[in-house]
Amino acid sequence: MTNDADSAVSLEYLDGRITVHPDICNGLPTMRGSRITVETVLGFLGAGDSQEEILRQYPSLEPADIDACLRFAANLMARRYTLRDVA
Repeated sequence: MTNDADSAVSLEYLDGRITVHPDICNGLPTMRGSRITVETVLGFLGAGDSQEEILRQYPSLEPADIDACLRFAANLMARRYTLRDVA
């Protein structure tokens, strides 16, 4: 976890490959502080795109970034959740 000069908190996961900062993509998890979200990468994988195709479309990504997205999602899914109705 790091603090910027404006006191916004930035979080890093999986050796800094996944970052969360409130000023980037509304605080969604992104790839190394870019505007490429973990959700975008997972969406492409879920639609059947290969890693090679994703890397072609996003040349700033590395194969380890895609692996980090999958590990990040797996870590989230390993948690217990309670569903509640929202008024």
